[in-house]
Amino acid sequence: MFDLSALQYNSENPTVMSVLLTVLFSFLLSSLVAFTYDKTSRGVYKPLHYLQTLILISLVAATVMQAIGDSLARGLGMLGALAIIRFRTTLRDPRNMAFMFASLAVGISCGVGGFKIAGVGTAGFCIVAFLLRLSPYSSPNNLVGNLRFELIHESIERKEAQKIINKYCSAKVLISQKVAAVDGKKGTRSEYVYQVRLKHIDSGLEFVQALEEMEALKKVNLDIKDTPDNV
Repeated sequence: MFDLSALQYNSENPTVMSVLLTVLFSFLLSSLVAFTYDKTSRGVYKPLHYLQTLILISLVAATVMQAIGDSLARGLGMLGALAIIRFRTTLRDPRNMAFMFASLAVGISCGVGGFKIAGVGTAGFCIVAFLLRLSPYSSPNNLVGNLRFELIHESIERKEAQKIINKYCSAKVLISQKVAAVDGKKGTRSEYVYQVRLKHIDSGLEFVQALEEMEALKKVNLDIKDTPDNV
């Protein structure tokens, strides 16, 4: 039977067993964090180097905390050594940064012997990540795009176009409008560019067809761009 007392060790002189257990716990919990990231991320491209880093950085943090122990001198020496290193990699997605900090927290907690804190904290973090994946806060980015069209407009035609946009889009922002006179005819020709968010991902074609049915609308173009998670 596994003895929980084996997890307790003197921070100044840890035993080989306690060091191995710390590395093992750090590996298991950080692997759970990496698994959660892989399953909850909507991006198609999931860089393997980032998933590996989530695991490795936890082991590094645990090792550093074990090496420092309760020694102030070791802590200052380690701080000076780390200050020499310049980290050039930037995390452009705040969500990726949160997972990186989670792995660091796992390593630090295991390194100081806080296995219960590491276990409960990791479980809570992963459960919340899965819940957020199913929540409205995790709507796919590929619902957002740019709508461009020309309108030989009168007030009635413009209102009809607005009704169609409101029907298929949950949000819209007018980015630009260019107005020019129509040669030989009364009225004006305007080019509109909207940033829109579709209500449903499969309604893009139906949305464009509804706009093209209006005789006053020309050159209807809907550009939907997916924005995967960046590392």
